[in-house]
Amino acid sequence: MKYLMWLLNAAIFFVLFAFALNNQSAITVNLFFGAQWQVPLVLALFTALLLGVCLGVFVMLPLWLRARNPRKPAAKAPKKAAAESTSTALDTSAASSPTL
Repeated sequence: MKYLMWLLNAAIFFVLFAFALNNQSAITVNLFFGAQWQVPLVLALFTALLLGVCLGVFVMLPLWLRARNPRKPAAKAPKKAAAESTSTALDTSAASSPTL
């Protein structure tokens, strides 16, 4: 299994490397206010990918941190009391039912 993952990673690397070698032609990226950026196509694509990943992490970070932090103790108390009342209700109903 370890070798299969290594082979998969190597195949992905070589495909991306071949893509980069085939897209070395220079392009002009027109920015705001008339600014231009002369860059190889593969670098422009990599930059766009990197910006998209950073934006996605930035947007998801508050949700990840909220899910990672433990809940407040006050929020646990009602759940614990409800669980105890349910278990005591089950115990009393089991004790009151006749057995054959």
